[in-house]
Amino acid sequence: MGLLEFSKLPINTLAGADPKTFRRIMAGRDIDREYRNKYRLTKAVGILLGMFKSIQDRRYARQLADQPLEHDPVFILGHWRSGTTFVHNVLACDKHFGYNTTYQTVFPHLMMWGQPFFKKTMAWLMPDKRPTDNLELAVDLPQEEEFALANMMPCTYYNFWFLPRYMQEYCDKYLLFDEISEDELREFETTFTKLIKISLWNTGGTQFLSKNPPHTGRVRELVKMFPNAKFIYLIRNPYTVFESTRSFFSNTIVPLQLERIDADVFERNILDIYTKLYHKYEEDKHLIPSGNLIEIRFEDFEADAAAMTRKIYDQLSLPGYDEAEPAIARYLEGKQGYKKNRYSYDERTVRLVQEHWKFAFDDWDYTL
Repeated sequence: MGLLEFSKLPINTLAGADPKTFRRIMAGRDIDREYRNKYRLTKAVGILLGMFKSIQDRRYARQLADQPLEHDPVFILGHWRSGTTFVHNVLACDKHFGYNTTYQTVFPHLMMWGQPFFKKTMAWLMPDKRPTDNLELAVDLPQEEEFALANMMPCTYYNFWFLPRYMQEYCDKYLLFDEISEDELREFETTFTKLIKISLWNTGGTQFLSKNPPHTGRVRELVKMFPNAKFIYLIRNPYTVFESTRSFFSNTIVPLQLERIDADVFERNILDIYTKLYHKYEEDKHLIPSGNLIEIRFEDFEADAAAMTRKIYDQLSLPGYDEAEPAIARYLEGKQGYKKNRYSYDERTVRLVQEHWKFAFDDWDYTL
Protein backbone atom coordinates (compact mmCIF):
# COMPACT_ATOMS: atom_id res chain seq x y z
CA MET A 1 0.00 0.00 0.00
CA GLY A 2 1.47 3.37 -1.02
CA LEU A 3 1.87 6.30 1.29
CA LEU A 4 -0.77 8.39 -0.48
CA GLU A 5 -4.42 7.60 -1.18
CA PHE A 6 -5.36 8.14 -4.81
CA SER A 7 -8.45 10.18 -3.93
CA LYS A 8 -6.45 12.53 -1.69
CA LEU A 9 -3.48 13.39 -3.88
CA PRO A 10 -2.31 16.98 -3.19
CA ILE A 11 -1.30 17.40 -6.85
CA ASN A 12 -2.56 15.90 -10.08
CA THR A 13 -0.73 14.15 -12.90
CA LEU A 14 0.05 17.43 -14.67
CA ALA A 15 2.94 17.68 -12.20
CA GLY A 16 4.83 15.71 -14.85
CA ALA A 17 4.08 18.19 -17.63
CA ASP A 18 6.73 20.61 -18.79
CA PRO A 19 5.88 24.26 -17.97
CA LYS A 20 5.16 25.17 -21.61
CA THR A 21 2.62 22.37 -21.98
CA PHE A 22 1.04 23.25 -18.62
CA ARG A 23 0.61 26.90 -19.66
CA ARG A 24 -0.91 25.97 -23.01
CA ILE A 25 -3.42 23.58 -21.42
CA MET A 26 -4.48 26.15 -18.82
CA ALA A 27 -4.53 29.19 -21.11
CA GLY A 28 -7.89 30.95 -20.82
CA ARG A 29 -9.29 28.42 -18.35
CA ASP A 30 -10.68 29.26 -14.92
CA ILE A 31 -9.74 27.21 -11.86
CA ASP A 32 -12.49 26.81 -9.27
CA ARG A 33 -11.62 28.13 -5.84
CA GLU A 34 -11.46 24.78 -4.02
CA TYR A 35 -8.86 23.48 -6.49
CA ARG A 36 -6.51 26.48 -6.57
CA ASN A 37 -4.07 25.08 -4.02
CA LYS A 38 -3.82 21.86 -6.02
CA TYR A 39 -3.32 23.92 -9.16
CA ARG A 40 -0.54 26.00 -7.61
CA LEU A 41 1.27 22.99 -6.14
CA THR A 42 0.98 21.02 -9.40
CA LYS A 43 2.33 24.00 -11.33
CA ALA A 44 5.22 24.46 -8.89
CA VAL A 45 6.27 20.80 -9.07
CA GLY A 46 6.08 20.95 -12.87
CA ILE A 47 8.33 24.03 -12.97
CA LEU A 48 10.85 22.31 -10.71
CA LEU A 49 10.91 19.07 -12.70
CA GLY A 50 10.78 20.96 -15.98
CA MET A 51 14.36 22.07 -15.42
CA PHE A 52 15.44 18.52 -16.31
CA LYS A 53 13.48 18.23 -19.57
CA SER A 54 16.31 19.66 -21.66
CA ILE A 55 18.59 16.79 -20.54
CA GLN A 56 16.21 14.20 -21.96
CA ASP A 57 15.62 16.25 -25.10
CA ARG A 58 19.36 16.29 -25.84
CA ARG A 59 19.73 12.57 -25.18
CA TYR A 60 16.68 11.76 -27.31
CA ALA A 61 18.02 13.86 -30.19
CA ARG A 62 21.41 12.16 -29.96
CA GLN A 63 20.30 8.55 -29.43
CA LEU A 64 16.78 7.96 -30.74
CA ALA A 65 15.31 10.73 -32.87
CA ASP A 66 16.82 9.54 -36.17
CA GLN A 67 16.37 5.82 -35.49
CA PRO A 68 13.59 4.26 -37.61
CA LEU A 69 10.97 2.03 -36.02
CA GLU A 70 11.64 -1.63 -36.73
CA HIS A 71 7.90 -2.48 -36.77
CA ASP A 72 4.67 -0.53 -36.92
CA PRO A 73 2.75 -0.67 -33.60
CA VAL A 74 -0.03 -2.93 -32.42
CA PHE A 75 -3.01 -0.89 -31.20
CA ILE A 76 -5.55 -2.22 -28.69
CA LEU A 77 -8.73 -0.19 -29.22
CA GLY A 78 -12.09 0.02 -27.52
CA HIS A 79 -14.09 2.29 -25.27
CA TRP A 80 -12.97 2.62 -21.67
CA ARG A 81 -13.89 -0.38 -19.52
CA SER A 82 -14.10 -2.70 -22.52
CA GLY A 83 -11.34 -4.99 -21.25
CA THR A 84 -8.43 -3.27 -22.98
CA THR A 85 -6.24 -3.31 -19.85
CA PHE A 86 -6.49 -7.08 -19.43
CA VAL A 87 -5.67 -7.73 -23.08
CA HIS A 88 -2.78 -5.27 -22.86
CA ASN A 89 -1.33 -7.02 -19.82
CA VAL A 90 -1.61 -10.44 -21.47
CA LEU A 91 0.13 -9.40 -24.69
CA ALA A 92 2.79 -7.45 -22.79
CA CYS A 93 4.05 -10.79 -21.45
CA ASP A 94 5.63 -11.14 -24.90
CA LYS A 95 9.00 -9.47 -24.46
CA HIS A 96 9.29 -8.47 -28.11
CA PHE A 97 6.64 -5.85 -27.31
CA GLY A 98 7.55 -2.52 -25.75
CA TYR A 99 5.03 -0.28 -24.03
CA ASN A 100 4.44 2.87 -22.08
CA THR A 101 4.86 2.24 -18.33
CA THR A 102 2.88 3.67 -15.43
CA TYR A 103 5.92 5.72 -14.43
CA GLN A 104 6.20 7.11 -17.96
CA THR A 105 2.58 8.28 -17.95
CA VAL A 106 3.35 10.69 -15.10
CA PHE A 107 6.97 11.56 -15.84
CA PRO A 108 7.52 11.26 -19.60
CA HIS A 109 10.31 13.86 -19.47
CA LEU A 110 12.26 11.93 -16.83
CA MET A 111 12.83 8.71 -18.73
CA MET A 112 16.33 9.02 -20.15
CA TRP A 113 17.64 10.84 -17.11
CA GLY A 114 16.79 10.55 -13.41
CA GLN A 115 14.42 7.61 -13.78
CA PRO A 116 15.89 5.38 -11.02
CA PHE A 117 15.47 8.06 -8.34
CA PHE A 118 12.07 9.37 -9.39
CA LYS A 119 10.69 5.90 -10.03
CA LYS A 120 11.60 4.75 -6.52
CA THR A 121 9.91 7.83 -5.09
CA MET A 122 6.77 7.23 -7.14
CA ALA A 123 6.65 3.55 -6.14
CA TRP A 124 6.90 4.53 -2.48
CA LEU A 125 4.00 7.01 -2.76
CA MET A 126 1.53 5.35 -5.13
CA PRO A 127 -1.14 2.77 -4.15
CA ASP A 128 -0.61 -0.82 -5.31
CA LYS A 129 -4.15 -1.28 -6.64
CA ARG A 130 -6.31 0.74 -8.99
CA PRO A 131 -9.15 2.14 -6.87
CA THR A 132 -11.73 1.44 -9.56
CA ASP A 133 -11.22 -2.28 -10.24
CA ASN A 134 -8.47 -3.63 -7.93
CA LEU A 135 -6.08 -4.36 -10.80
CA GLU A 136 -2.45 -4.11 -9.75
CA LEU A 137 -0.55 -0.83 -10.02
CA ALA A 138 3.23 -0.66 -10.26
CA VAL A 139 5.65 1.77 -11.83
CA ASP A 140 6.91 -0.63 -14.53
CA LEU A 141 3.58 -2.19 -15.54
CA PRO A 142 2.08 -1.43 -18.97
CA GLN A 143 -0.16 1.62 -19.04
CA GLU A 144 -2.13 3.57 -21.62
CA GLU A 145 -0.14 6.41 -23.10
CA GLU A 146 -2.72 9.24 -23.16
CA PHE A 147 -1.72 10.53 -19.73
CA ALA A 148 1.91 10.66 -20.90
CA LEU A 149 0.87 12.51 -24.04
CA ALA A 150 -1.10 14.97 -21.87
CA ASN A 151 2.15 15.81 -20.10
CA MET A 152 4.01 16.28 -23.39
CA MET A 153 1.60 18.41 -25.42
CA PRO A 154 -1.75 20.20 -24.99
CA CYS A 155 -3.67 18.51 -27.83
CA THR A 156 -4.90 15.38 -26.04
CA TYR A 157 -8.35 14.25 -24.98
CA TYR A 158 -7.24 13.70 -21.37
CA ASN A 159 -7.28 17.42 -20.74
CA PHE A 160 -10.87 16.72 -19.74
CA TRP A 161 -9.69 15.12 -16.49
CA PHE A 162 -8.40 18.50 -15.37
CA LEU A 163 -10.98 20.68 -17.11
CA PRO A 164 -14.12 18.52 -17.37
CA ARG A 165 -16.45 21.32 -18.45
CA TYR A 166 -14.62 21.25 -21.80
CA MET A 167 -15.10 17.49 -22.25
CA GLN A 168 -17.13 17.79 -25.47
CA GLU A 169 -14.70 20.28 -27.00
CA TYR A 170 -11.75 18.02 -26.26
CA CYS A 171 -13.70 15.10 -27.69
CA ASP A 172 -14.31 16.76 -31.04
CA LYS A 173 -10.78 18.15 -31.35
CA TYR A 174 -8.50 15.58 -29.75
CA LEU A 175 -10.46 12.32 -29.45
CA LEU A 176 -12.06 12.26 -32.88
CA PHE A 177 -9.65 14.69 -34.58
CA ASP A 178 -12.64 16.26 -36.35
CA GLU A 179 -11.73 19.82 -35.37
CA ILE A 180 -7.99 19.52 -34.83
CA SER A 181 -5.77 21.99 -36.68
CA GLU A 182 -2.98 20.96 -39.05
CA ASP A 183 -0.37 22.34 -36.65
CA GLU A 184 -1.87 20.34 -33.78
CA LEU A 185 -1.96 17.21 -35.92
CA ARG A 186 1.73 17.56 -36.74
CA GLU A 187 2.47 18.10 -33.06
CA PHE A 188 0.57 14.92 -32.22
CA GLU A 189 2.52 12.94 -34.81
CA THR A 190 5.91 14.20 -33.60
CA THR A 191 5.11 13.78 -29.92
CA PHE A 192 3.56 10.34 -30.26
CA THR A 193 6.51 9.08 -32.30
CA LYS A 194 8.87 10.38 -29.62
CA LEU A 195 6.88 8.60 -26.91
CA ILE A 196 6.99 5.32 -28.87
CA LYS A 197 10.74 5.45 -29.37
CA ILE A 198 11.42 6.24 -25.71
CA SER A 199 9.01 3.47 -24.64
CA LEU A 200 10.83 0.90 -26.78
CA TRP A 201 14.21 2.10 -25.51
CA ASN A 202 12.96 1.88 -21.92
CA THR A 203 11.40 -1.60 -22.11
CA GLY A 204 13.78 -3.18 -24.61
CA GLY A 205 11.00 -4.11 -27.02
CA THR A 206 11.10 -3.99 -30.80
CA GLN A 207 7.38 -3.37 -31.49
CA PHE A 208 5.22 -0.87 -29.62
CA LEU A 209 2.10 -2.28 -27.96
CA SER A 210 -0.47 0.45 -27.42
CA LYS A 211 -3.50 0.28 -25.16
CA ASN A 212 -5.19 3.64 -25.40
CA PRO A 213 -8.98 4.05 -25.67
CA PRO A 214 -8.68 7.53 -27.25
CA HIS A 215 -6.92 5.97 -30.25
CA THR A 216 -10.26 4.33 -31.12
CA GLY A 217 -11.28 7.68 -32.62
CA ARG A 218 -7.96 8.19 -34.45
CA VAL A 219 -7.80 5.20 -36.79
CA ARG A 220 -7.52 7.40 -39.89
CA GLU A 221 -4.49 9.23 -38.48
CA LEU A 222 -2.86 6.09 -37.08
CA VAL A 223 -3.07 4.27 -40.43
CA LYS A 224 -1.56 7.33 -42.10
CA MET A 225 1.33 7.33 -39.60
CA PHE A 226 1.79 3.55 -39.52
CA PRO A 227 0.43 1.91 -42.71
CA ASN A 228 1.11 -1.65 -41.53
CA ALA A 229 -0.06 -1.21 -37.93
CA LYS A 230 -2.13 -4.01 -36.40
CA PHE A 231 -5.41 -3.31 -34.59
CA ILE A 232 -7.32 -5.22 -31.92
CA TYR A 233 -10.79 -3.80 -31.29
CA LEU A 234 -12.73 -4.83 -28.19
CA ILE A 235 -16.45 -4.51 -27.52
CA ARG A 236 -18.20 -5.35 -24.24
CA ASN A 237 -21.77 -5.54 -22.97
CA PRO A 238 -22.98 -1.91 -23.12
CA TYR A 239 -24.68 -2.12 -19.72
CA THR A 240 -21.39 -3.10 -18.10
CA VAL A 241 -19.45 -0.49 -20.05
CA PHE A 242 -21.80 2.27 -18.95
CA GLU A 243 -21.86 1.32 -15.28
CA SER A 244 -18.12 0.72 -15.17
CA THR A 245 -17.24 3.87 -17.10
CA ARG A 246 -19.44 6.05 -14.94
CA SER A 247 -17.85 4.58 -11.81
CA PHE A 248 -14.31 4.75 -13.20
CA PHE A 249 -14.60 8.32 -14.48
CA SER A 250 -16.37 9.56 -11.35
CA ASN A 251 -13.69 8.11 -9.06
CA THR A 252 -10.68 8.91 -11.19
CA ILE A 253 -11.59 12.53 -11.76
CA VAL A 254 -11.64 13.35 -8.03
CA PRO A 255 -7.86 13.82 -7.57
CA LEU A 256 -7.37 15.28 -11.07
CA GLN A 257 -10.04 17.91 -11.69
CA LEU A 258 -9.38 21.63 -11.33
CA GLU A 259 -12.96 22.70 -11.93
CA ARG A 260 -16.41 21.40 -11.00
CA ILE A 261 -18.82 19.64 -13.33
CA ASP A 262 -22.41 18.71 -12.61
CA ALA A 263 -22.87 14.94 -12.25
CA ASP A 264 -25.79 14.90 -14.69
CA VAL A 265 -23.75 16.73 -17.33
CA PHE A 266 -20.85 14.33 -16.79
CA GLU A 267 -23.18 11.36 -17.26
CA ARG A 268 -24.68 12.83 -20.44
CA ASN A 269 -21.16 13.37 -21.78
CA ILE A 270 -20.33 9.71 -21.19
CA LEU A 271 -23.42 8.63 -23.10
CA ASP A 272 -22.78 11.03 -25.96
CA ILE A 273 -19.05 10.41 -26.33
CA TYR A 274 -19.48 6.63 -26.43
CA THR A 275 -21.83 7.16 -29.38
CA LYS A 276 -19.41 9.49 -31.17
CA LEU A 277 -16.44 7.20 -30.58
CA TYR A 278 -18.30 4.07 -31.67
CA HIS A 279 -19.47 5.57 -34.94
CA LYS A 280 -16.11 7.22 -35.68
CA TYR A 281 -14.40 3.85 -35.45
CA GLU A 282 -17.05 2.22 -37.64
CA GLU A 283 -16.63 5.02 -40.19
CA ASP A 284 -12.86 4.68 -40.45
CA LYS A 285 -12.07 1.01 -39.86
CA HIS A 286 -12.25 0.24 -43.58
CA LEU A 287 -8.96 2.15 -43.89
CA ILE A 288 -7.15 -0.62 -42.01
CA PRO A 289 -5.55 -3.01 -44.54
CA SER A 290 -6.98 -6.51 -44.82
CA GLY A 291 -5.47 -8.85 -42.25
CA ASN A 292 -4.46 -6.06 -39.87
CA LEU A 293 -7.67 -5.91 -37.79
CA ILE A 294 -9.34 -8.33 -35.41
CA GLU A 295 -12.58 -7.49 -33.59
CA ILE A 296 -13.37 -9.32 -30.35
CA ARG A 297 -16.12 -9.44 -27.75
CA PHE A 298 -14.38 -9.10 -24.41
CA GLU A 299 -16.65 -11.77 -22.94
CA ASP A 300 -15.13 -14.25 -25.42
CA PHE A 301 -11.60 -13.23 -24.48
CA GLU A 302 -12.38 -13.46 -20.78
CA ALA A 303 -13.90 -16.94 -21.19
CA ASP A 304 -10.76 -18.37 -22.81
CA ALA A 305 -7.95 -15.83 -22.83
CA ALA A 306 -5.29 -18.33 -23.90
CA ALA A 307 -7.17 -19.47 -27.01
CA MET A 308 -8.19 -15.93 -27.92
CA THR A 309 -4.62 -14.71 -27.54
CA ARG A 310 -3.41 -17.36 -29.96
CA LYS A 311 -6.19 -16.31 -32.33
CA ILE A 312 -4.98 -12.70 -32.17
CA TYR A 313 -1.43 -13.74 -33.06
CA ASP A 314 -2.62 -15.97 -35.89
CA GLN A 315 -5.12 -13.56 -37.43
CA LEU A 316 -2.77 -10.56 -37.28
CA SER A 317 0.30 -12.62 -38.31
CA LEU A 318 2.19 -11.53 -35.21
CA PRO A 319 5.49 -13.35 -34.62
CA GLY A 320 6.73 -15.01 -31.46
CA TYR A 321 3.70 -16.68 -29.91
CA ASP A 322 5.47 -19.95 -29.13
CA GLU A 323 8.26 -18.10 -27.30
CA ALA A 324 5.79 -15.94 -25.37
CA GLU A 325 3.27 -18.68 -24.52
CA PRO A 326 4.88 -19.80 -21.21
CA ALA A 327 4.94 -16.24 -19.84
CA ILE A 328 1.36 -15.65 -21.00
CA ALA A 329 0.24 -18.89 -19.34
CA ARG A 330 1.91 -17.91 -16.05
CA TYR A 331 0.22 -14.52 -16.09
CA LEU A 332 -3.20 -16.01 -16.77
CA GLU A 333 -2.73 -18.62 -14.06
CA GLY A 334 -2.00 -15.83 -11.60
CA LYS A 335 -5.26 -14.09 -12.53
CA GLN A 336 -7.49 -17.07 -11.74
CA GLY A 337 -8.35 -15.80 -8.25
CA TYR A 338 -8.93 -12.21 -9.33
CA LYS A 339 -12.29 -10.85 -8.19
CA LYS A 340 -13.95 -8.53 -10.66
CA ASN A 341 -16.35 -5.78 -9.79
CA ARG A 342 -19.93 -6.96 -10.07
CA TYR A 343 -22.51 -4.65 -11.57
CA SER A 344 -26.26 -4.64 -11.17
CA TYR A 345 -28.34 -2.63 -13.57
CA ASP A 346 -31.22 -0.62 -12.17
CA GLU A 347 -34.17 0.45 -14.28
CA ARG A 348 -32.72 3.90 -14.96
CA THR A 349 -29.43 2.46 -16.24
CA VAL A 350 -31.23 0.01 -18.48
CA ARG A 351 -33.38 2.79 -19.90
CA LEU A 352 -30.45 5.14 -20.52
CA VAL A 353 -28.33 2.52 -22.25
CA GLN A 354 -31.19 1.26 -24.38
CA GLU A 355 -32.12 4.79 -25.43
CA HIS A 356 -28.59 5.88 -26.31
CA TRP A 357 -26.64 2.76 -27.29
CA LYS A 358 -29.13 0.41 -28.92
CA PHE A 359 -26.92 0.32 -32.04
CA ALA A 360 -24.20 -1.53 -30.08
CA PHE A 361 -26.67 -4.22 -29.01
CA ASP A 362 -27.80 -4.62 -32.62
CA ASP A 363 -24.32 -4.67 -34.17
CA TRP A 364 -22.82 -7.14 -31.69
CA ASP A 365 -25.91 -9.21 -30.92
CA TYR A 366 -26.07 -8.43 -27.23
CA THR A 367 -29.40 -8.95 -25.52
CA LEU A 368 -31.32 -5.91 -24.33
